[in-house]
This record gives sequence, structure tokens and C-alpha cells, in this order.
Amino acid sequence: MSRSRLRALALSLTAVATLASCQVRPLYGGAEGTALNAKMHELSFSVPTTPVAQYVRNELIFLTGGGAGESIDAKYDVDLSAFAVTSELLQDDSSDTASAGRTIVTADFALRRREDNKLLATGRRRATALLDFPSQEFAKLRAIRDAEQRASKEVAEIINADLAIALNKEPPLDLPKSPAE
Repeated sequence: MSRSRLRALALSLTAVATLASCQVRPLYGGAEGTALNAKMHELSFSVPTTPVAQYVRNELIFLTGGGAGESIDAKYDVDLSAFAVTSELLQDDSSDTASAGRTIVTADFALRRREDNKLLATGRRRATALLDFPSQEFAKLRAIRDAEQRASKEVAEIINADLAIALNKEPPLDLPKSPAE
């Protein structure tokens, strides 16, 4: 074999060995996934101050609780705030009105453990929803609200993943007894 083929073979074997050593596992799979789902059911969310924050909070309660609602005996607190900004994109020069726009929902969150008030995760997430502006004012307001709800749902899904990652790093609160005991 030529040197270039030997080099390519060695490089391929090195790449295969490197990839084989990766420790990739599903976030919600196996025993760890069961423990993570239990932790996700132990979240409590702050009282919203805006309608957009209410949309995000409601979606997060649904996602983390599996549709069962917010936890009664929460072990973690999530401080959540959110707001939306709608702007016009396409301006019609003849009528001086916009025909399309976008709504950007921005949400800030902080995850804390109640036991010791330790900050486990924090972040700011954004999502954009595009919308058409109808000529009727009420329809325009409804289109803006729909865009806020769509973007809020997307932000909540991103924050849900962030919370799952943070809680997955957290050791179990109730450690099982060792077999020697």
C-alpha cells in the first residue's frame, strides 16, 4: 500500500475510535430520563406580570407537568419574565400602512433550588413570529395576539429544554440507599 493510503486508513481508524468514545445519550431516555421527568414535575413558576409572560408560563407548566398542572410540592423555583415587541416590516407607500410585521418575544428565566436558593440556570431566550396586518383594526390586533402566542410557545419550548438540561446535571434529591446498608 502507498503512504497516502496508509495515512488515510490510520486517520479513518482514529476518527472511528474517537467517535466510539463519545458519550451521547438521550435527555429523556432510560432511568436518567425517569429521574429527569420527576424533577421537571417539581418546578414552580413565578406569577406573570404581562400577558406574554402568562402565555410562556402556561406553556411551561403544560410542558414540565405533562399536562397535569403545576407542582404542589415544588423543589425548584423558576423566576420568569417575558415581553413582546411588534414591528412593521413591509410599508405600502400608496396607503402609508404596513402589510406585514414581526413579533419578537423575549423571556428571561432563572432556575433556583428551594433548599439552599442556589442558582442552577439562567438565560434569555427569543423567538420571532411573522404576521400579516389586515386592513381592519380588530383583525390586526388579533393577528398581533396570535403572533405573540406562537412566539411565546416557541420560547417556552426552548426554556423547557434549558431547564431539562440544568436539572439533568443536578444530583437526585433523594439519594437511594447503598446495597451495603
